[in-house]
Amino acid sequence: MKSAIFWGGLIGSLAYVIDVPHRRIVKTNLRLAFPEWSREKNRLTTKRVFQHLGAAFVEICQLATYSKSDVVDRVRVIGAERWRQALDNRQGLILVSAHLGNWEFGIQFAACFMQKPALGIAKRIRFKPLNRWVHHLRTRFGISIISQKGALPEMRQTLRRGGTVGLLVDQSRRREGVDVNFFGHRVPATPAAAFLSIRCKSPILPIFCIREASGQLTIHVEQPIKTKWSGDLRSDIEVNTQLITDAVERMIRKYPEQWFWVHKRWKKYYPHFYPEYQLRRKRRKAREFRREQRIAAQHQSESK
Repeated sequence: MKSAIFWGGLIGSLAYVIDVPHRRIVKTNLRLAFPEWSREKNRLTTKRVFQHLGAAFVEICQLATYSKSDVVDRVRVIGAERWRQALDNRQGLILVSAHLGNWEFGIQFAACFMQKPALGIAKRIRFKPLNRWVHHLRTRFGISIISQKGALPEMRQTLRRGGTVGLLVDQSRRREGVDVNFFGHRVPATPAAAFLSIRCKSPILPIFCIREASGQLTIHVEQPIKTKWSGDLRSDIEVNTQLITDAVERMIRKYPEQWFWVHKRWKKYYPHFYPEYQLRRKRRKAREFRREQRIAAQHQSESK
């Protein structure tokens, strides 16, 4: 426990100094989320974010060598009975979490804790060898992991068989998201959990794997989301997605240094807060335009 904090802290502190672009993103995000903070508190929290990510990296490396019993011994649970009761539901269970604390450890513990089929949804990592390694790590204790694209039918089948679906709900693609309020600013959020809960009548349970000051990893099982149904599908999805987002925000506010602030979470509606992102976007569009011009010119020359 303490070794992960020590070595991870060193790695994170080094990354804080070297990785200037991501350091700027973290500071920008923290200013958006906590405008009342002083510059010094923003700076200190930014450094702690990097140290936390360093510790999480070391823990994940250790995790690759752990057995089921090692994982169970490493993690304690607050609200275990609440989790067990939710698992008894015959209409399946939707677990929602976030890139908070050590979510990879949380996935492993969930696989060891639950005795039912479970399905997790994850983004593919572009670097294929790393993607294979991470996929093996996540699935070695029985959880099935599939890609986001086209995952909805399999998620519905899992729930209707009484299984569990796990989703990280704090990031979303633009085209797939519904708008919610997150730290006082509009962002797109994935509607999948709310939609599945409406269609399959499955409860939604927020859980988060947090690192305590001692290094102890603790699963916090929150109260089930009290979903609201009006009969208007679109409205119900928006309302319940906001309730899920609120649960995530409450936990991030308790442990702000443990969230994944390096993600440009507000770029859809506030791109001007990320000038480097805007510049790269302009360059990409310019490259695409030049490529289209070359292709058009080539077609013209071939047709003559």
